[in-house]
Amino acid sequence: MNQQGVAITGMGVISAIGNNVKENHTSLVSEKIGISRISQIDTVHKNEIMVGEISTTNRTFESQLNLSENTYSRTPILGIIAAREAIAQAGIPNINDYRTGLISGTTVGGMDKAEQYFYDYFERDTHWIHINALHAGDSTQKIAEAIGLEESFVTTISTACSSAANAIMLGARMIKSGELDRVIVGGSDSLSKFTINGFKTLMIFSDTYSTPFDEERKGLNLGEAAAFLVLESDEVVTRENRKVLAYVKGYGNANDAFHQTASSENGDGAVLAMERALKVAGISPGDIDYINAHGTATPNNDLSEGRALLRVFGENNVPPFSSTKAFTGHTLAAAGGIEAVYSVLALQHNVIYPNLNFKTPMKEFDLMPEVTLAKKDLKTVLSNSFGFGGNCSTLIFSKEP
Repeated sequence: MNQQGVAITGMGVISAIGNNVKENHTSLVSEKIGISRISQIDTVHKNEIMVGEISTTNRTFESQLNLSENTYSRTPILGIIAAREAIAQAGIPNINDYRTGLISGTTVGGMDKAEQYFYDYFERDTHWIHINALHAGDSTQKIAEAIGLEESFVTTISTACSSAANAIMLGARMIKSGELDRVIVGGSDSLSKFTINGFKTLMIFSDTYSTPFDEERKGLNLGEAAAFLVLESDEVVTRENRKVLAYVKGYGNANDAFHQTASSENGDGAVLAMERALKVAGISPGDIDYINAHGTATPNNDLSEGRALLRVFGENNVPPFSSTKAFTGHTLAAAGGIEAVYSVLALQHNVIYPNLNFKTPMKEFDLMPEVTLAKKDLKTVLSNSFGFGGNCSTLIFSKEP
């Protein structure tokens, strides 16, 4: 088996802080946030919570993508935009010229449209297209069709907030094993009443801007976004003379099975995921230059992740870390993809993004995230993504294979 890191040759992203990779990076370095009151969804909670909402309407996106009106839900629309940008950056003229796959993570799927027409289901068949598109796999299939993928490996991963990270991990493993030459990996999720109501029930929303790793943190801001990366084998990179943006150096997944919606208070799953990723990468904790933390700003996550970082790296050796969710909101299944793009951008520009809104250190431990934009020579970045059900994933990105 090829033990070299899998090459990243293209990236695409759309989020509350930008419609493409360049806009997202500009917002990160200028501390431009995308958190606001809800404007696109008619929900009774719109004045109670804040979200990372993409302001562009579905109709505008449909016009840009030449889609018929009201035929796609928002999740595949966002996914198509990000996937096409990634493929364009990689310079791929024919998506089918090598054995190519698509692995997409989502939790919402077509929920935004299915909930809109739910009460029509038994009365008329006008909108059954949206009822049938509820399931997660439908959005992946639509993205595959939009990028012209034929007779290939197409699958969906739905492991809550670690979905896109697991998509990247599976894609890297398939290239290493020789199953595929190229994989488009990432995730897409849109805001919907269902997810807003669900997280409201869990009482982990903030009524203001989220404050990751702060003692006074109230909870998360939900967000919507999509991000995809193009992973290619060494052979394709050499043959096509590709420009390599970074490498997928390591990956690890573990499930602490602690609780349906909470992480282990000691970070057991997170520790295992990080240790496995380091082992796959063949490096030690001291080789990590920056950590893009999961950092949801919920009481449980930040305590669990903080303790896990101390267990893996040691009391006085935790690398500089920050959460970028205060910029975008927590984008659920897409989060691992968004933060993978941000991790690669950090490597490319040798910057550490600020952990916004932080004021007071947590009383449980002595950990301080980076609160201002910092310049540092980065070689290796670790990114955490932890999901409901205890599904914990860690990715490691590097400049060298």
